[in-house]
Amino acid sequence: MKAIRVHDYGNADQLRYEDAPVPEIAPDEVLIRIHAAGVNPADWKSRQGLMRQVRPLNFPAILGGDAAGAVERVGAAVSRFKPGTPVIARVNGSYAEFAAVKTDAVGRAPASIPLAHAAGIPIAAGTAWTVLFEVADLRNVKTILIQGGAGGVGTFAIQLAKLAGLEVIATTSTGNRDLVQSLGADRVIDYTREDVARHRDGVDLVLDTVGGDVLKQSLPLVRRGGQLLSIVVPPDEAAAKERGVDARFVRSNLTGIKLEEIGGLVDAGKIRVIVAQEFPLAEAKAAHRLIETGHVRGKIILRVV
Repeated sequence: MKAIRVHDYGNADQLRYEDAPVPEIAPDEVLIRIHAAGVNPADWKSRQGLMRQVRPLNFPAILGGDAAGAVERVGAAVSRFKPGTPVIARVNGSYAEFAAVKTDAVGRAPASIPLAHAAGIPIAAGTAWTVLFEVADLRNVKTILIQGGAGGVGTFAIQLAKLAGLEVIATTSTGNRDLVQSLGADRVIDYTREDVARHRDGVDLVLDTVGGDVLKQSLPLVRRGGQLLSIVVPPDEAAAKERGVDARFVRSNLTGIKLEEIGGLVDAGKIRVIVAQEFPLAEAKAAHRLIETGHVRGKIILRVV
């Protein structure tokens, strides 16, 4: 099969389009023929070695965590899927024509959108879902501020927060204001022109998808007793405790059942997948250079077929 592999840590030039063996499957796995892979910030960070302390690569390594495709073959213990079933999945190595995946990380793909676009769902939508419905305590939350509303996680978070009945404030740049509003944001802050600090002490929940200085600047925005959740790096817990804020780092907790539930929301027209740009698999270098800019609307997709 063809795949994008890296043989060492480094810049985008480390991405090689080359032949690789088709993976074998265990009894509780399915082999997915991948139609498209989503590109995430974690992909380039992993490629550069920024995540080697928590997730080291075994070279040669196939990158990518989002996949959409069809079941090619099922393991002996698998009864939930049959060959030919369109699926989306959280995959270890989706920049390839095939991937072996545990069935609990696989869900049926939504039928209402192109299968390639469904590759934008697993990690981004799964992360937003985890933050809002599994980690955040929404009982006393009326307002949420989403830092980075036009990004992959941000676009899903806005839509899911509205479904949860929250008032949504989202930050974005001038060019993405209309997109963020169309997703349901009640208030949009153009961070290139407005000072988000005017919301000091006024927000029940802040979701940080940006990190760095944006995360540091988010803490004063949360009211005492509120919540600050970051998907990028752990917040300063000591500073948060001093302000009476529950601050936590959140990792996605994906299952195939959750993916199917999210896919159902897509089919019901309740959430949209925003695709920024599509690249052929062989042009993964260009996709990585784009996502490294940190200014991407929605999801970047690598088309495998």
